[in-house]
Amino acid sequence: MTEVLFYHLERASLEGVLPGLLEKTLERGWRAVVRAGSRERAERIDAHLWTYRDESFLPHGAGEDGADQPVWITDSDETPNGPQILFLVDGAAADAGGLNGLERCVMIFDGRDDEAVADARKFWTSVKDAGCEATYWKQSQQGRWEKQG
Repeated sequence: MTEVLFYHLERASLEGVLPGLLEKTLERGWRAVVRAGSRERAERIDAHLWTYRDESFLPHGAGEDGADQPVWITDSDETPNGPQILFLVDGAAADAGGLNGLERCVMIFDGRDDEAVADARKFWTSVKDAGCEATYWKQSQQGRWEKQG
């Protein structure tokens, strides 16, 4: 059964949160796909992951061939690298029934965007209806992620 995590951004930006989550993914030995809501957003994420920290390298790719990439950035349904985890960001969607075969799916949404919150609620309902385990995470005042439900 796929575990689905909902990360509600209120204090941090996607650019501040995503690299750390991807680093933890790679530490587990997992491959990831980051699905963005638009091609432009996927390109900005790709550029950000090259420059987010001087002392570190996060192997990833976007564009032509993703089969060998530990992290694949896209705006489509493609999963060429056989991922264990799918990140949905910036309005990207997934069919809850199509999550089988993944260890985890993480939806990161902006709590200041009413449409993003509504989309997260709809996805929550669909993953629960599909029999997936869903958990909701919110940042504390100190910036730590706390499980809320």
